[in-house]
Amino acid sequence: MKLIAIKELKGKIILKSGLHIGSGNMEMHIGGTDSPVIKHPHTLEPYIPGSSLKGKVRSLLEMESGLMIETGGDVLSPKILKKLTDEQQRKTCEAILKIFGSSGADTEEDFNLGPTRVSFADCYLNEEWKKKAQANRWQLTEVKSENVINRIKGTAEHPRFIERVPASTEFDFLLTFKVLDDKDYELFNDYLLRGLKLLQMDALGGNGSRGYGRIEFKDLTCDGKNLEL
Repeated sequence: MKLIAIKELKGKIILKSGLHIGSGNMEMHIGGTDSPVIKHPHTLEPYIPGSSLKGKVRSLLEMESGLMIETGGDVLSPKILKKLTDEQQRKTCEAILKIFGSSGADTEEDFNLGPTRVSFADCYLNEEWKKKAQANRWQLTEVKSENVINRIKGTAEHPRFIERVPASTEFDFLLTFKVLDDKDYELFNDYLLRGLKLLQMDALGGNGSRGYGRIEFKDLTCDGKNLEL
């Protein structure tokens, strides 16, 4: 196994609706929101963690693979390969494991999957968009109130306040992909790019079923060449 190349895919992520990726800060503040978004600790600007992108793309590919019945909802692991008899399922499972990796404790030497191929970078605010936001005094986050409607009384109950990054916000996007074998080009084109396209059709972050987290990849280039999903 030898490092042949490192492919670089970059561009922008444009928010088509408000995005909520929680910070995990459960401390309550007077007048604060119930669920704040993650922010850079120095600049206090919102960003998209690479782990959120990687996890969602992987979960969508695993869902599409039809292997969830074999895993019981758990993340795909090399142990699942031993159970699979269908050749296409084995190929898909192996592809996902090569691209996104697996726990070191789960790695099976028999399959020789090698190191994780893809690496997602954290996505920070695009500098040009940020200058425009500053010039127009746009807020970098918004607070959306939500509640539950009592079906009998028709009244709002259990109000909660969720912080979001507003629609139209732009982030820089970058991932790199290690090519360790000529077959890895197939992993990049047939699986990873497919996963990014699925993400555009689904949602990123929390509350996707309520319209949050719709995104679009824009101005993508791969190794300096324009790329369409």
